[in-house]
Amino acid sequence: MLTPYALSTDGRTTPLGVDERTPLLSWRLRSDRDADAQTAYRIEVTTGGVTAWDTGRVESAENSAIAYDGPTLRSRTRYDWRVTVWDGSGEEAGAAESWFETAILHADEWVGTWIARDPNVHPPFDPPVVDDLTDRVRHLPAPPHLRRSFTLPAKPVRARLHATARGVYEPRLNGAKVGDRELAPGWTEYRTRVLYQTYDVTDALTAGENVLGAVLVDGWYAGFIGFDSRHQAQHYGDAPQFLAQLHVEFADGSTRTIATDADWVERPGAIRYADQLMGQYEDGSRELTGWDAPGYDASDWTPVVIADTAPGTLVAEPDEPVRVTEELTAVSVTAIGADRHLVDFGQNMVGRVRLTVRGAEPGRRIVLRHAEVLADGELYRENLRTAEATDVYLTAGGATEVFEPRFTFHGFRYVEVTGYPGVLAGKDVVGRVLHSDTPFTGHFECDDETVNQLYRNIRWGQRGNWVSVPTDCPQRDERLGWLADAQIFAPTATRNADVQAFFARWLADVRAAATPEGAFPDIAPKVAMLTEGAPAWGDGGVIIPWLLYRIYGDVRTLERSFGSMVAWIEHVHRHNPDLIWRHRTGNNYGDWLQVDAETPRDLLATAYFAQSVALVGAAARALGVDAQPYEDLHGRIRAAFQNEFVEDDGRVEGDTQTGYLLALAFDLLPPALVDRAFHRLAADVEKRDNHLTTGFVGVALLCPVLTKHGRADLAYALLHQDTYPSWGYSIAHGATTIWERWDGWTTERGFQAAEMNSFNHYSLGSIGDWLFGGVAGIEQAPGSVGYRELELRPAVGGRLTRAGASQETIRGRVASSWRLDGDQVVVDVEIPPGSTANLHVPTSDPSSVRDRSGSPVADQLRLSSGRYRFTATR
Repeated sequence: MLTPYALSTDGRTTPLGVDERTPLLSWRLRSDRDADAQTAYRIEVTTGGVTAWDTGRVESAENSAIAYDGPTLRSRTRYDWRVTVWDGSGEEAGAAESWFETAILHADEWVGTWIARDPNVHPPFDPPVVDDLTDRVRHLPAPPHLRRSFTLPAKPVRARLHATARGVYEPRLNGAKVGDRELAPGWTEYRTRVLYQTYDVTDALTAGENVLGAVLVDGWYAGFIGFDSRHQAQHYGDAPQFLAQLHVEFADGSTRTIATDADWVERPGAIRYADQLMGQYEDGSRELTGWDAPGYDASDWTPVVIADTAPGTLVAEPDEPVRVTEELTAVSVTAIGADRHLVDFGQNMVGRVRLTVRGAEPGRRIVLRHAEVLADGELYRENLRTAEATDVYLTAGGATEVFEPRFTFHGFRYVEVTGYPGVLAGKDVVGRVLHSDTPFTGHFECDDETVNQLYRNIRWGQRGNWVSVPTDCPQRDERLGWLADAQIFAPTATRNADVQAFFARWLADVRAAATPEGAFPDIAPKVAMLTEGAPAWGDGGVIIPWLLYRIYGDVRTLERSFGSMVAWIEHVHRHNPDLIWRHRTGNNYGDWLQVDAETPRDLLATAYFAQSVALVGAAARALGVDAQPYEDLHGRIRAAFQNEFVEDDGRVEGDTQTGYLLALAFDLLPPALVDRAFHRLAADVEKRDNHLTTGFVGVALLCPVLTKHGRADLAYALLHQDTYPSWGYSIAHGATTIWERWDGWTTERGFQAAEMNSFNHYSLGSIGDWLFGGVAGIEQAPGSVGYRELELRPAVGGRLTRAGASQETIRGRVASSWRLDGDQVVVDVEIPPGSTANLHVPTSDPSSVRDRSGSPVADQLRLSSGRYRFTATR
């Protein structure tokens, strides 16, 4: 039976707090019958048992982004919805139910004010003279604990807390943390908008006294961000602020609102300072036991100050938050001195450590220092630059104490623990993995363990750099949302996880960071070092919205981005009327970190100019806008590129792998020269004994272009390469995430320059897209959106004897795998209801292809939905 599943509203499952006026409803489909498809649907939306919207039966195969079209939604209201589908024979089939709840839909409903600590009351933390703290952290202010006691006449039947911060906050209610979010509200361009969260706190409230509280820290708002030595902190403000309101409903229909105002009080607690780059310092003896619970005496607390009476632009959190998603146990704990232990988690991760301390005397100082790699058995920390990544705990003297720094995060595999009493047991040190909790929906596996490790490294790199924004690295003093890194890796990211809502939210910051002239930046959200975007960097503002449309059918994000996309290409065109992009190129990084090659920067820039114009034209067609001006401009840029950079024999200026890849992948060559240019590309790889020279920009194109033009053997040779430079080289030397650079460490030179040498940086992991699309063969047909038309072309090769991948698309599950069985290849594919596929069976003998029943079939097949198996001669 045809069955809907994975119902979502605006890309999230049962979201609590939606402020879109027309939320988009979606579902996926599965069926136990081949050739099944949805022919109609019906959506019923109710609230309080009353129908708000009923589409009736709609004759349509669409199952994604159906816009709510009922009466105006009300704030803070739960809406239940049910979808019923009809199958390929026109019979009513399965149904499924879900719900969403609206947030605060009108600005005038915000009654709270922004509150903050009084800087004149509590002095900055001044550690003892004997302390070894640096000047960066020595005088950081202690985070305030904010508190408000109130009385309720009865236990409520419904209660919602809406909260946010200019900074980072942890909400508390009646002695416990509220929810499972970490580092809320996340990083946005605070000057234009701040996210807020909605929590269901009904069960936490009771009749009588209740206490609402929060711990408030600098976070991205006022803490250290980036590497600009002239402006390393306080990019948005000099101190954090908190805003909240609690809406309570009672059985008799009455309501009450408790909001942030002058009645709140504050004081510092055990946390002496907390910074996301530097670390957290906590004094267990200063713990405010019971401060967030009824019955606590807060008479000596200080009134807060009102920092701002206008709420500003507040946006309900539109995607999954940062959460702790996994715990890692230590693979080894080694005593390396009288009071030092070295902990190895076996995996380069992002997050924090939970340390259990047993039997320590009061005031013992325990220090945790973090690093990604070791040098001569000690932590290698030079590559952290100014990030200190150090947590400090002063014990209170209890029999058992737990230290977990909740307001910082680090990129690390190793932790040095100094000052721990006695012997540190592995069970007492736990790695807590943090990242934006985008649902992982894809998987790749093969029978080569090095390739499997590569794929694990790619996934871990995505997790570690998906902390509120898509960052470049999680360990050093940077962690910025670089657009090129994001756009290069985005196709791989969509294979691994459902990142639609994550990217859509971040793109609002990309648009906000554009200059008045229309130039996208290099990074978003913007900080002090903002410049006009470089080629391939600024182009991310065009490429990613188009990708979201292709993968998820995300018309809304494309519509919201289209004006900025047009402004970007107009900005480039305005300053480069001859259509060769040489002027206003920003920092112009070129093919960043390429090896033994120098791709001409004006060639790379012009190729990206052409590609962005082509995508704007495609977006215009998708949105029903006149695309002809952009298509004409693209044709002129293409001609200018050929005239400037391409010779009659197919040589592309610079004669580099990346130069040929850009020309081929972006369709910038005359047809007669395509084979000649590709031959030069392949020859360059071969003459280097199957090694690459590509940097950030070229690497994503390398294996796909080789495979498309009939040299999958070269792509596999690069995949299996284990000498420098290659993916396998880093794995052979212990990498558990993707390195920033091919030569991050080499046997000849050791570590690269510490100024820029991250061991967790996802850009070079963009080969992940080819593992799905080339090795397993899952691609979309040209012109397809949302995997409606599949192109399944598995590539058998290399040392592999089996490989396969699966993805949850907006249609449903797509899978493709192959294995070798003697002189036969066995291919299995799965196509979701409503999709069709062109399958190309990899065989040397087209007449040998057989279906599951043994009947002969063609080697190129047109398939409808279902599960299929084919065999053929290799």
